Amino acid sequence: MVYCPARDCPTTSVGQAPVHPLHHWKLLMARYLGPKVKLSRRVGVPIADIPKHTAKRQLTAPGMHGFRGRRPKDYGIRKNEKQKLRYHYSVLEKQFRRYVDEANRRKGNTGSVLLQLLEQRLDNTIRRAGFVRTIWAARQMVTHGHIELNGHKSDRPSCAVKPGDTITLRTRAHTLARENMESMAGHIVPGWMEVNPAELTVKIISPPTPDQIPFDVNTNLIVEFYR
Repeated sequence: MVYCPARDCPTTSVGQAPVHPLHHWKLLMARYLGPKVKLSRRVGVPIADIPKHTAKRQLTAPGMHGFRGRRPKDYGIRKNEKQKLRYHYSVLEKQFRRYVDEANRRKGNTGSVLLQLLEQRLDNTIRRAGFVRTIWAARQMVTHGHIELNGHKSDRPSCAVKPGDTITLRTRAHTLARENMESMAGHIVPGWMEVNPAELTVKIISPPTPDQIPFDVNTNLIVEFYR
């Protein structure tokens, strides 16, 4: 895919029709732009810990009485488990597959390594610290340049943090972060990081472990899905 600034729309290789301008941002930004609650209803679990997703009505299948179809087969069960994890971290299929391949190459339990790789994303770290309420707000905060990693601006949501890293918020994001923290008074910060509420900084202590991830998913089914 090549971007054509003169025509203000992306074009493909020679001989192919140009992409419609209304759709070029979806291709360039590579993120889901549709309704979020619909994703929770699709997989049957809240993918975000906010009332809009956790309400009982939102976890009912679409339709007047909820969808009453056939019982899912083994493939459908594994696919649904994979979609839960993918939606929770807001990554597209191609990117999620790369995480699975990387987890397969590393030593240790593939499912645990996969969770660790996803949990150490910069946007997810901001969410776990309690500076924002959802993964989508965390991604926006990172891409808008409000985050500094070890003293340098980082606008890549997929950037992986590691033990010893320090994350700070730029001054212009302090008001928003404090308002979010006040609205999430009962938020529990995981043990693999230290958060300084006064200075709005995060210190990564150790790699996250599966028991420190507040999202229930069967990683064995996900690994089996890609075999």
